[in-house]
Parts: sequence; C-alpha cells; structure tokens
Amino acid sequence: MLGIGDVRDYIAGLGIAKNEDVYCGKLEGEKDKTIGIYHLKRAGPARIAIGGIENTSYRIKPVSILIHWNRSPRDTEKVSDGLFNMLRDMKDVTVNGTMIKFTQMQCPEPIDVGTDDNGIYEMVIELDFYYERQE
Repeated sequence: MLGIGDVRDYIAGLGIAKNEDVYCGKLEGEKDKTIGIYHLKRAGPARIAIGGIENTSYRIKPVSILIHWNRSPRDTEKVSDGLFNMLRDMKDVTVNGTMIKFTQMQCPEPIDVGTDDNGIYEMVIELDFYYERQE
C-alpha cells in the first residue's frame, strides 16, 4: 500500500524543501518554504478489475500537494513548476517498498491559490499516483 507518509517521504527526498519542512496531513506553524501532502478528497467508485480484486494489479493514491513558499509569486511558481514536472515525469520509482508505476496530473499546471494571512504565496498540485497492488 502507498500511504500519504510514503508520498511525503518521496517528496522530501527530492530536496526541494528541507526534510523537516515537508509535512503530511497538516502544515506545522507559519514557516516559509514548506510543502504539505494531503489526501485528495473526491468521490468516485473503487477501481477494481473485472474478475475482482485478485485480478487488480494496481491501485491509485489521489494526492494534493500544497507548496507554501515565500512572498515572491515568481519564486513560488518556479518551485511549484519544478515539482510538478518531476512528479509528472516519474515512472517506475520504488518508495518504501512500493513500486509507483506513474502519475497522472489532475490539472495542466500547479493551481495558484493566492496567499495565506501572512502574505506567503501558495500553489497546489493535484495528482494520482498509480502503484502496484501488494496485498
């Protein structure tokens, strides 16, 4: 199974933000240059192959990534685009024992969500991680 913590570990390992500044579930405090990893909440049926779960070779982990960067919209966009491209192009990557086959971006580019109360620019990346089913 690919958990939200596994996605956090992978993104922390990319070196875009310091390891301690990549969070899952909730951003801690008001620090600049942080990345938050969240479950992407959306409705839809479970994806199970014809013939049942035993014939299903992959699963999907929908994720939302918040890039909470700094007071520069240019810097925030540059970092967000870089992360977007890395995630879009990833294929056959093993994370904590789980093989991620590929990703599918849910939007054509990072989504500008404006600034927080302190004027820090933020962008969001929404994507699905397709990974090998292990159970």
